[in-house]
Amino acid sequence: MGAPDPARGRIEVRGLRVVATHGVLAEEQARPQPFEIDVDLDVDLASAAASDDLAETVDYGAVVDRLVAVVAEGPQRHLLESLADELCRVALAADDRVTAATIAVRKVRPPVAADVATVGVRMTRSRSR
Repeated sequence: MGAPDPARGRIEVRGLRVVATHGVLAEEQARPQPFEIDVDLDVDLASAAASDDLAETVDYGAVVDRLVAVVAEGPQRHLLESLADELCRVALAADDRVTAATIAVRKVRPPVAADVATVGVRMTRSRSR
């Protein structure tokens, strides 16, 4: 087993906030609530590091725009698992250089009786080769 490839890397987006209507309860489907999303994109960063050129890497701004559109404008989802899966698929499709995407989706004000800060799911999907 050789040494890890230093060119491999991860683009991270933390704390993306989107207000939307997803959930099982009628109240969640009718009243927008805040969702928080973390994104990890596995990418070869060697070319971008050497060139300092945006064209040589994944434009995380463009990926974020696509993810926001899914959460805010896409079909309502009952489960965070379903929403996270779709976000992974969108992140992978955004750029061929993304080899894997990990998405964490959290409800910031979950409809539970206990005092919790957030509830959520984390999912990873890899590109099929």
